Amino acid sequence: MFSVNILIWALPVLLAITVHEAAHGYVARAFGDPTAEQAGRITLNPLRHIDPVGTIAVPLSLYLLSSMMGGNGILFGWAKPVPVNFNRLRHPKADMLWVAAAGPLSNLAMAVGWACLHSLLGARAPDDYAYGASLMAMVGISINGVLMLLNLLPVPPLDGGRIAVSLLPDRLAWKYARIEPFGFLILLALLLTGLLGVVLGPLLDGFTALLMMFFGN
Repeated sequence: MFSVNILIWALPVLLAITVHEAAHGYVARAFGDPTAEQAGRITLNPLRHIDPVGTIAVPLSLYLLSSMMGGNGILFGWAKPVPVNFNRLRHPKADMLWVAAAGPLSNLAMAVGWACLHSLLGARAPDDYAYGASLMAMVGISINGVLMLLNLLPVPPLDGGRIAVSLLPDRLAWKYARIEPFGFLILLALLLTGLLGVVLGPLLDGFTALLMMFFGN
């Protein structure tokens, strides 16, 4: 069962991570910063974006631990951040918004794509292939929904935090950006206290329901 779950989850997770990260680099290059391109990070090769700890060790450990404790399996992790030098953007503060938003928008696009696939599969005669692909499509919707919503939280260095910094007046933006060194600790505290699930759970349910309704699933 575990190996089957890995097969169903692998493609949606790898796509969600690689396209998200590559999108940041692509938009940064379009706005004048070639740092990600020079580092070879504008690519769909997942090996260029995988962080051994954040992409493999932490999610796998959390999933196994929560499964052994009788839960549904917690998935939490991160990819290797795409290097962006905001000072090299043509309009650093304004362009930061588009570079940051590129990742969540790519996840939205992929979630829509997986929802389309799920709808098409539902229209064909049921068989083992269609059933497995349908499960994969649902995983694609879920993982992209989670990544989109998580990254839109207004906590630097998440994309939502950078979007907030871009939109705030200069004086407030500078003060808000100083939260960034503590961003991971804030997220970890939210995860361990269960508040992250309380916030993201209803949002993810609503997002999934909207997609299912729109595509007639």
